Amino acid sequence: MIIGAGPVGLALAAELHRRGTDVAVLEGRSRPGHGSRAIGVHPPTLAAWEPSGISEQILARAVRVRRGEARSHGRTLGSVQFDQLKTRFPFVATLPQAVTEQILAAAAPAPQRGVHVTRITPLPHQVQMQTSTGELEAPIVVVAGGARSRSLVYRSAAARRYPDRYLMADSAVDATADFPSAVIHLDAPGVLESFPLPGAHRRFVAWDRAAAQQSPAAQHARMQEALALREHSLAGTVTSFGVRRFVAPRMRHGRVIVIGDAAHEVSPIGGQGMNLGLLDAASLAPLLTDWTRSGHPPEAALRRWERARLRSARRAAGLAELNTRLGRPAPGRTNALRSSLVQLMLGPGTGGLLTRAYGMGFDLHA
Repeated sequence: MIIGAGPVGLALAAELHRRGTDVAVLEGRSRPGHGSRAIGVHPPTLAAWEPSGISEQILARAVRVRRGEARSHGRTLGSVQFDQLKTRFPFVATLPQAVTEQILAAAAPAPQRGVHVTRITPLPHQVQMQTSTGELEAPIVVVAGGARSRSLVYRSAAARRYPDRYLMADSAVDATADFPSAVIHLDAPGVLESFPLPGAHRRFVAWDRAAAQQSPAAQHARMQEALALREHSLAGTVTSFGVRRFVAPRMRHGRVIVIGDAAHEVSPIGGQGMNLGLLDAASLAPLLTDWTRSGHPPEAALRRWERARLRSARRAAGLAELNTRLGRPAPGRTNALRSSLVQLMLGPGTGGLLTRAYGMGFDLHA
């Protein structure tokens, strides 16, 4: 039984189904979400989901981002060259999260929607679940419902909150503008990230003042101002989000396993959170298949899996925190120092390491 029908829960369900494992999915939401938060599918994730055919479907609808560039007040500081990675897929594929979920949902059993799980009780041979529709049992339960499901399994589920906030918009742009590169503007007012999307759109993410007025009109005006500073215009809806960090001490307790944002939540600045969860699912699926077929948990393999996923999550969280700190406002000399630091980081030697890091090449299941 999988709790959660977001991209991570659907991915695990699809892979277990492909391997012939009986799986059911519970989801509290009555319908799929239409918002788009995570847009990048990284090289290790594409490689992990290639055998299922899911990567092929993603690539048929995605933009392939082969390089990223850092700029400050219009001046190029350096770049990361994903096309120089020695990997099966030397690029980041970008597409709206809703499209990724549609592809995964088509390969997974249909979730039972409108079912809210309120309590999980692990027993020696089963897991009991109290839900809004009654009591259920399953031999193995995987919690993949994101941060909202975290309190089902952890006594202390509070995430560390950062003071940063961001504005986000998917806007129609000139199809030739910076296409198909990612561009990070590190200017005095704070970061503006820009990523290509299908259909001549770009995803813009701008640092925002946490104390600023949060009405839709005020957010729209601030995003419009941030884009105008970089000679872009706004033609899309603006949303706002904060930043949190959480990495659990454990991802498994007996017959209960936790994956995705429920187990590790990292700053979206860097775009690795969904991919962490998708790699959780891809690496866990064969272990669960062995478990269900043999009737015995592969204890040693599960312990190795858990250690590797937690180490990978901590690495991603550290990189995301660096991105968050670099993206804060930096007036005057501070911005000049930041620009010099970024130039050094993207220079010979270290630039190759950063490219590998931003391509998730240091994930232990890459």
